[in-house]
Amino acid sequence: MQSSDLSRHAKEVFAAAEQEPLEVTRRDGKPLVLTTKERSDDDEAVLDIAAQLIAAVTINEQLPLHDRLAIPYPWLKLLSRADQQRFAKEIVEVARGSFSLRQPRRLLLEMQAWRNSAEAIAAGWDTSEVEVTDSPVVVEKP
Repeated sequence: MQSSDLSRHAKEVFAAAEQEPLEVTRRDGKPLVLTTKERSDDDEAVLDIAAQLIAAVTINEQLPLHDRLAIPYPWLKLLSRADQQRFAKEIVEVARGSFSLRQPRRLLLEMQAWRNSAEAIAAGWDTSEVEVTDSPVVVEKP
C-alpha cells in the first residue's frame, strides 16, 4: 500500500490490516507495517516463549528439559511427570513448526492449553471420580 491509499481509502486499508500485516510505503521515509494490537501482543508473547525455550535448552544441561522448563513455567510442576515430559517434547516441536511456517499463533495456543490444564488441576478438577452410568440420563431441557 502507498501512504496515500491510507488517507484516501482508510476504511479499506484498516480492514486489510486486520486480516494480515500491511506494508505502507512512503516517499519521505522508511516503509511502515500496519497491524492490529492483538497481533503485536501475540508477537511479543511468542518472543517471550522463544526466549524462555532457548534459555531452558541452554542452561544446566544436567537437568531433564521438563525440569528446566519448570523454572520459567512453575505451573508445569502441577502436571504429572509424564505430562511434564510430553509438554517439553510437544512445545519444542510446535515452536519449531510454528516458526518455520511463520505462524506463531499455534505456539501461543499450545502453551495456553497446557497452562489451562495446570490451572484445572490446581483448582481440583483432576481429583473427582468420574461416575459412569449404565443407562442414559434423561433430562427435560438440556
